[in-house]
Amino acid sequence: MPKKTTMCDRTGAGADPSVQSQVRFTSERWQTASKLIFVHVLLIGLPTIVCYYILALGGTSLRWLHVALVALYLTSAAMSIAESTAAVWRRFAERSPLPPAQPDRLRCLLKQGLGIRGAGLSNSQSLPRCSFIVAAYLPNEQDIILETLDHLLNRVHPLQAGIEVILAYNSPVVLPIEKTLTRLVWKYPNFRPYRVEGSQSKAENINAALDIVTGEITCILDADHHPAPDCFERAGRWIANGYDVVQGRNVIRNRRENLLTRLIAVEFETIYGVSHSAKSLMVDTALFGGSNGYWRTSVLQRVRFNPTMLTEDIDASVRTLLHGYRIVHDRSITVTELAPNHISALWSQRKRWSQGWLEVSLRYQKRFWKSSQLTLGQKLIWTHLLYYRELFPILSVQILPIVFSSWLLMGTVSFTDNAILLLATAITFFSSLYKLAVTAKVGCCHYPKYYFLQYALLVPVYSLLKNMIAVVALYDHLHGKVDWVVTPRAAAPLSPLETAYVLPETAKL
Repeated sequence: MPKKTTMCDRTGAGADPSVQSQVRFTSERWQTASKLIFVHVLLIGLPTIVCYYILALGGTSLRWLHVALVALYLTSAAMSIAESTAAVWRRFAERSPLPPAQPDRLRCLLKQGLGIRGAGLSNSQSLPRCSFIVAAYLPNEQDIILETLDHLLNRVHPLQAGIEVILAYNSPVVLPIEKTLTRLVWKYPNFRPYRVEGSQSKAENINAALDIVTGEITCILDADHHPAPDCFERAGRWIANGYDVVQGRNVIRNRRENLLTRLIAVEFETIYGVSHSAKSLMVDTALFGGSNGYWRTSVLQRVRFNPTMLTEDIDASVRTLLHGYRIVHDRSITVTELAPNHISALWSQRKRWSQGWLEVSLRYQKRFWKSSQLTLGQKLIWTHLLYYRELFPILSVQILPIVFSSWLLMGTVSFTDNAILLLATAITFFSSLYKLAVTAKVGCCHYPKYYFLQYALLVPVYSLLKNMIAVVALYDHLHGKVDWVVTPRAAAPLSPLETAYVLPETAKL
């Protein structure tokens, strides 16, 4: 496995950086366009020609292809309906059992009778010392890191055993803000800035911090993530009840910024509020999403993160499960984060995610099915996560060659011949609407209702964009292009920490 490139773009010396940036942007845009054209010619154009000649020359039926696509669409619809229905229920760590007189008591008893764990988890033990590890690449995140530290140091509920905050960061150059971080230690003895020399990845930063962490429970955070004040209290109940990793729910903090951030906000709700929550409920499995994850520190120190993987979080999740450890998803443990606010940032982020998932899929799928640590239901769910989610954007478009070849041959589309396929397509479409309705139900506490209506109207365009990213990611992965491009972070307003403790030379960053 080749070493990933640096977390930021490197600009050569001797030229105007703005000119170089514009040239690079134009070149990358044309390369991306050529990849999209080439891949879609292969995925749609070539199958259309093949289907046409099968129908025209051989008179062979395409029913076998119809059956395959129907099975694909109905599998997707069934999974969507199952997840959405299950997500109406949720796994959570409540503060205390409800009094018998309360009407919701019956509902809790019903959930417990059905084996739905999480209603009234034991809270008999006091929490041990806990730690935050914040991974940061400071040249990109220096404008937001002080706001995050302010939140962690002043707004998270203090614990009797103490909370430790470790900022594990890397930077190619010495930055003025590092002096500010040193000054913060005088005010907050539980804050530990740790510059990781030679690091080129988030994984290396976290691994280095694991050598000095002192908490029995460790929460991994990105530089823009602000957890709920009671995050350790809720996560600690799961860990006290036998789980090793607790993944929470991510909520978009800059959702009001533009249309894109609103779409991402609803999309995240479908992921963290519905899909992941439902998987945890149905088959007792979950994944660590890179941030807002609460680990038993001893487990995290054994697993650690692989810096050669594009999605080190998914890789760590898989290895954790294969070692027999347990992961739970609790959507009541929230964190707010910043979504990409323009298409180019979203493209870079999602392309890395798609490549990373494919990378993990190719490495671990066989080991999943051979593992004695997983139930059949868990193996099926993870097969869906590792392969199905990556292949569906590519395979689902094969309905187009069928339609196009029929039109080329007869000058029209026969709805009679394609009735079953069209019905399966319609079922898949309505299952998506059902999932969105459930998402609106579980997410109405975080977002206005019109967000979900807006998403419903624009989801075809948004899905098309994500499908294009997926096919480009596949193209780049097959050609060995595995560069890491950092997601840009927008500047944040000055935090109280920055105002109070910043040095004169760092007043403007």
